[in-house]
Amino acid sequence: MYRCHCQLIPDEVLKRLGCDPKLSKEQCERAAYSARLSQHFRDIRQQTRKLAGFLLESHQLATLTENPEVTVFDCRQTQSLPGLQVNNAGKSEDRSVQRTYDETDRMATFLRKEFKLNSIDGAGMTLMSSVHYGKKYNNAMWNGLQMVYGDGDGELFFDFTLGTDVIGHELAHGITQYTLQLEYDAEPGGLNESLSDCFGSMFRQWRKKQDAASADWLIGHDILGPATRERGYTCLRDLSEPDGKHCLAPQPTQHAQLKPGEDPHNTSGPPNLAFCTACKQVGGYSWETIGKIWYHAMTTAGMMPRMSMSEFAAKTREAAATLYGKKSAAESAVDEGWKKVGL
Repeated sequence: MYRCHCQLIPDEVLKRLGCDPKLSKEQCERAAYSARLSQHFRDIRQQTRKLAGFLLESHQLATLTENPEVTVFDCRQTQSLPGLQVNNAGKSEDRSVQRTYDETDRMATFLRKEFKLNSIDGAGMTLMSSVHYGKKYNNAMWNGLQMVYGDGDGELFFDFTLGTDVIGHELAHGITQYTLQLEYDAEPGGLNESLSDCFGSMFRQWRKKQDAASADWLIGHDILGPATRERGYTCLRDLSEPDGKHCLAPQPTQHAQLKPGEDPHNTSGPPNLAFCTACKQVGGYSWETIGKIWYHAMTTAGMMPRMSMSEFAAKTREAAATLYGKKSAAESAVDEGWKKVGL
């Protein structure tokens, strides 16, 4: 069963911060509160998986003439979803509402223009988001039906709508839900998280018009608060250096380092590094070549809930040869990326 609650900040990080003696009592309580609150989302996906499977099997596709509808709701610091719908959200005086509307619509444009994908399900699904969830909630997530954004506490984390990579990351969980349907444990869970990091990073680079060489490849850079930054952290994760000391949630870089039972946010390190390495080797924009190879592998394999990383690596190698030819620069870059992490 597809049980992913797909939050940006791992429970392990929130629990670690909640027990950190160097933080204030209030900071620790907010981190611990956010970790506890995340538990409420673990079972919501059971029914959404059935709907996703139906759409996949029936191939319900819509045209690519325009973006899907984007709706934004305001939870007003409550835990009630979806909250109250905000009319004309794109012109709201509430910056979180307006930003969520604008960047979600831009993510839809990115998917439509660069991947010929009509919304996250390929059928024009309305993209629904809720902001101001909980009181100083330190997280963001895709719950199987919609996006949910916390305001952060202003000290450990800022408003989660500030990160274009956060928005791209969480919406990409929806793409995975409507393609591979990867389960959220072991290697499939790591792949699930990695694909969202890859799309989140591509979207951030697309918004900034950065190529693979000039991009910083950081996830969560824009939502880290001062109490986190003053301890030397500059990001949550780094696709180019997953095990870096500047990462709040460092990851293994080698497939052989992965251990049974690890959090998917941790096991996504090797495929993240493989993607980044391939993008840098082939050059240009990440979404133009390697991104399309990753997307092709995601969307042509069918539903593979238990897909291993070696199986996905094989699919991307095949996709590179199919899209760009055998012995092409793209195929070589993909091969080099996976070899760097031991696959």
